[in-house]
Amino acid sequence: MLMAHPAVLQNLIEQYDVLRLLHAEEGSPEVQRRMDDIAYSLCVATGTRDIDAALIAARHRLPGARPQDDSLLPT
Repeated sequence: MLMAHPAVLQNLIEQYDVLRLLHAEEGSPEVQRRMDDIAYSLCVATGTRDIDAALIAARHRLPGARPQDDSLLPT
């Protein structure tokens, strides 16, 4: 499996987090589509099928992530 560069993953995570904080899922169709596109890109880049798993996998591939660190799991 090809692995996405950490800079690409970081950028996708940041874009997704910003859109989520702005409640993009309730926004215009264009904004919703952008959020869906980013979620899809994260899933493809991490080899996962849902955004929660993709975010966890992407964060674990970033520099400084600890393999046993579960602090990235949503509460």
